[in-house]
Amino acid sequence: MYGMVAARYRVLPNVKRTGLSNQPVLVAFTSEDAHYSFKKTVHWLGIGMDNLVLVETDSRGRMIPEKLEEAIESVLKSGRQPFFVNTTAGTTVLGAFDPFQEIANICNKYKLWMHVDSCLGGTAILSTKHSHLLDGVQRADSIAWNPHKTLGAPLQCSIFLLKHKGLLHQCNSANADYLFQQDKFYDISYDTGDKSVQCGRKVDAFKVWLMFKARGTAGLAELVDNAFECANYFEEEVRTRSGFRLVMEKSQYTNISFWYIPSKLRVDESLEDTAWWAQIYKITALIKEKMVKRGSVLIGYVPIPNKNIGNFFRMVVTCHPRPTYESMRYVLDEIACVGEMI
Repeated sequence: MYGMVAARYRVLPNVKRTGLSNQPVLVAFTSEDAHYSFKKTVHWLGIGMDNLVLVETDSRGRMIPEKLEEAIESVLKSGRQPFFVNTTAGTTVLGAFDPFQEIANICNKYKLWMHVDSCLGGTAILSTKHSHLLDGVQRADSIAWNPHKTLGAPLQCSIFLLKHKGLLHQCNSANADYLFQQDKFYDISYDTGDKSVQCGRKVDAFKVWLMFKARGTAGLAELVDNAFECANYFEEEVRTRSGFRLVMEKSQYTNISFWYIPSKLRVDESLEDTAWWAQIYKITALIKEKMVKRGSVLIGYVPIPNKNIGNFFRMVVTCHPRPTYESMRYVLDEIACVGEMI
């Protein structure tokens, strides 16, 4: 939302004073696998959900640059004004990283604001082994990162980075004289309240600052590397264990998507028709329910309707509690145990 507000102010600086009446119809773009918050954002900002274009993704959940450019051209022909492109570093379900360099080229071509939702996958920047996943995000206008996700900082701990100095103050300030006096004895640029929607708030940045002080850059990198190693181990276990099946062959991040097929439903692949898959999707939800009631494992399941994929397990490996190969095996053992009961 902060990124979109800044982008709107840059393209329509009078909108803060006059509102959206008699302004061009603005259009934002994001991938069809992006976080649902973008639908809320265009609603809350008065842009409208009809003016949020969901761009097609590939089989691994990454935005297809050619489809983005086609969508931009289509919007221009309709007489509306493109202004904002969201890219994702670590989509919620598949953990996909969009091709940032290619999308940045398109944004430069059409003079569009590029935002990176790295709320999940931004933690990869802490690791020298995995920071390559974020190649190209330095070209973005704005970036969001949630250390409370993969890194495991206490809720809530969110970071918003903006490339354009002074823009947050210009588009968000309300100039409350009783709070933000201009003649204070200290540097008033530190009065962040007039740059944000919130005024009074907890010092959330203190949480991630403490993590850096306690562990150092090397210590945090080791946590991230361990999470990736455990996720890779988990994925390989799914690939080789009887009854388990990956949704996609190789994950980019620490999200592992898979099914468990109970013994009674293991048939020749030629017999895996729509009715058979419907049973697998239903059993996935039942396994989750039974594990919750047993108090053994909490693991989510999700569908991807735009790819005609029903329920599958989504294992997201995070830095805290510190995962181990043993804990990875425990999750799979419990799923198989419960799955055979159904």
